[in-house]
Amino acid sequence: MKIRAIVTGATGMVGEGILHECLQSPEVEAVLIINRKPSGITHPKLKEIIHQDFFNLSPIKDQLKGYNACFFGLGVSSIGMKEAEYTKMTYTLTMHVAETLSKLNPDMTFCYVSGAGTDSTEKGRSMWARVKGKTENDLTKLPFKAVYNFRPGYMHPTPGLNNTLPYYKYLSWLYPVVRKVFPGAVSTLAELGQGMIKVATKGYSKSVLEVKDFVALTKNP
Repeated sequence: MKIRAIVTGATGMVGEGILHECLQSPEVEAVLIINRKPSGITHPKLKEIIHQDFFNLSPIKDQLKGYNACFFGLGVSSIGMKEAEYTKMTYTLTMHVAETLSKLNPDMTFCYVSGAGTDSTEKGRSMWARVKGKTENDLTKLPFKAVYNFRPGYMHPTPGLNNTLPYYKYLSWLYPVVRKVFPGAVSTLAELGQGMIKVATKGYSKSVLEVKDFVALTKNP
């Protein structure tokens, strides 16, 4: 099965990294990206929609049909945000996009970028972890073919991409050491994207993938 994927967040570091893996992969035949501003990326596989309001997809709904995977890399940092605003930008936005896609493409596999430490109980002390946990839990209730929640920790950026956050250049030298000492806490951004492609084509036994899970996926044929 060839993947026809919708990728969100392509103007950010994570979404751009996922998109890069899709464009390189022979398993992916077409990619649609939805952005608020142009990505500046061109490729024979790629189609781009510029759309400002992710809380209202009605104007572009017909263009979202015919895809069998969504790699959801859109997200915001919780730093400095109140819980209500973070919930709106994380839970409410994600669920609106996912609910729309599940109605249009019931055979779709939905892959969500969550985070290491996400709270599946939704009752812990960490605000962001509760919100991410609720998002994960409610995504799995939607009528997709499958939902996979990816929980990356530190992600080593892919060289040459445009949206790598500036402070990563000060951290990159530490990556080989940290990966050796804490292999379950770090991955490359490439491994995240490749893991999503792998579960979309072959499935996986768990709906929540920690770092060790998706790193292992990329090493197995």
